[in-house]
Amino acid sequence: MFKQIVLAAATAVTIATLAGCAANAQAPASSASAEQAVAAAAEKLRVAMIDPTPTALSALVADDLSYGHSGGRVDTKDSFIGDLVAGKSDFVTIAITDQSIKVVGSSAIVRHTLTADTNDSGKPGKVQIKILGVWQQQGGQWKLLARQAVRTAA
Repeated sequence: MFKQIVLAAATAVTIATLAGCAANAQAPASSASAEQAVAAAAEKLRVAMIDPTPTALSALVADDLSYGHSGGRVDTKDSFIGDLVAGKSDFVTIAITDQSIKVVGSSAIVRHTLTADTNDSGKPGKVQIKILGVWQQQGGQWKLLARQAVRTAA
């Protein structure tokens, strides 16, 4: 009896795993268009970070956003948007280079280098950081779910 229960449980796990893989599988032809859609969303976020409005930023970030800064501070959706709108985090320019995008099912991994002129709380500065972003398709839109920045090697 115990062997039958274990076998039934293993079978159920296998079926669930295979169903999950099938649900996340994408045809190669759709991968390029998905990558373009993610790139477009990432570009909209870059622009919205320079000229922030709550409406534009809210449309691009997930409610469960985890936004890690290179100094170790982690923002939520509310604190990320609030700091940009209030000028605590103020990007004057943002240039994105070396961007790569890998779509995996309804998620995407985006890596790039961000170089920016800043004016955080009225204090001019420059920043160059490496970014790892995780985007997720939610309601037909790509939204930033997680981001982690690291300082570049000196």
